[in-house]
Amino acid sequence: MNKRLTFTGLATAGLVAMATMAPAQNLRIASAAPSAHPATYMYEKFAQYLEEESEGGIDSTMLGFEVVKLPQMKDALQSGLVDVGNFLPLYFPADMPQTGVAGDLALIGRSPHAMGLAMTEFLVTCEPCQQELNEFGIVSLGAGSSDVYALITNEPVETAEDLQGLRLRSGGAPYSRWAEHFGATPVNIAVGDQFEAMSQGTIDGTMASIVDLLSFRLIDIADSVTMVPIGTYHVTSNFTIPVPTWEELTPEQREQVGRAAARANLDLTDRWAFQLPEAAREALAASDIQVIEPDAALLEASEAFAQQDADAQVEASGAEAAQFRDLVEKWTAIVEEVGEDPEALAERAQTEIWDNVDWSTYGL
Repeated sequence: MNKRLTFTGLATAGLVAMATMAPAQNLRIASAAPSAHPATYMYEKFAQYLEEESEGGIDSTMLGFEVVKLPQMKDALQSGLVDVGNFLPLYFPADMPQTGVAGDLALIGRSPHAMGLAMTEFLVTCEPCQQELNEFGIVSLGAGSSDVYALITNEPVETAEDLQGLRLRSGGAPYSRWAEHFGATPVNIAVGDQFEAMSQGTIDGTMASIVDLLSFRLIDIADSVTMVPIGTYHVTSNFTIPVPTWEELTPEQREQVGRAAARANLDLTDRWAFQLPEAAREALAASDIQVIEPDAALLEASEAFAQQDADAQVEASGAEAAQFRDLVEKWTAIVEEVGEDPEALAERAQTEIWDNVDWSTYGL
């Protein structure tokens, strides 16, 4: 009898020990992107950092692209299917107009890390943005940025005059304004339709990341790439959590998730704006595509228009646009000081942004 009690007690103690060793939380996470996309790379890093920051107290289950795609992320978050998801505010402009203001200043994007970090601080400190997120039922833990967009075309573009009359795929209003300023016609089509539109002659080219040469096989049909800096895509909410999920976490756990996100945000920009563009440049060098450096007059005119356009957006949108532009200037200076190492920038983001967050109230 005593032996049986002793065995039962030991078994119970073993179960308790196993329960203690098991993660206290399992989060369903989703990049909502194909495996080769930089967002998936970011989420793989996030899963690793999450276990490190929580010392095994929080683990994750990755939901694949076949479960949820970017246009479905709103429903996936609001239904509770996803606990942490990659959410793009510009997909929902009517719901998030103040957050989207940062996208209207895309043409000033020259430093990808500065744009991603400025967007992160904007999401955290812009009160109207926080209100929009709260009304949407979500919490944001930062952003990242693409590389600086260039021109990928079916005919050479070296001067401003070469842009006249071209039909260029535009990814949003700022790019449309840039095209129209130089006498081109912007065409709003989905990024996945670029290949067909260019190959059929529906458009003459696209304002896009040079990574699209590989990810959308534009390298098979483009004739030239003009390295005129146009702007960045940076209005992202890389790690977005439904409020009910956020409420279930303790302040300590929220901080752990936040620290993991702060690190992975920089991995997205490093992958999207540096690693993949380098691979695209290598592919370009091995191809017959002409790589063109624009003439000085086009560069000067493009920079002047970017600043003119930013001034106009600040005047039209007010305090939030001005705040974002100031943050871009702040983070541009920091990146110049620190360099482009993602780990060093993540540490700076931690001290500049996240150490100022009250995890007991943030997002609630």
